Amino acid sequence: MPRPGSRSSSHRDGGPVEAAGYVAEVIGDLIQIAHVHRLEMLCYLLDMARMEATEIGRKRRSRKE
Repeated sequence: MPRPGSRSSSHRDGGPVEAAGYVAEVIGDLIQIAHVHRLEMLCYLLDMARMEATEIGRKRRSRKE
């Protein structure tokens, strides 16, 4: 997986809306792992980050329309 900001020709930056969506998706996976291991505070913090990423994507998407 290319690092964010890398210049890989196979990876194109889709912009902030796509980045926020991707971050929210990855955080969702991390929440599942933390939940399995009963890491409640980590689940909470990750969920807050996921909500923030989702909100950023929503706000920027609505500005485009």
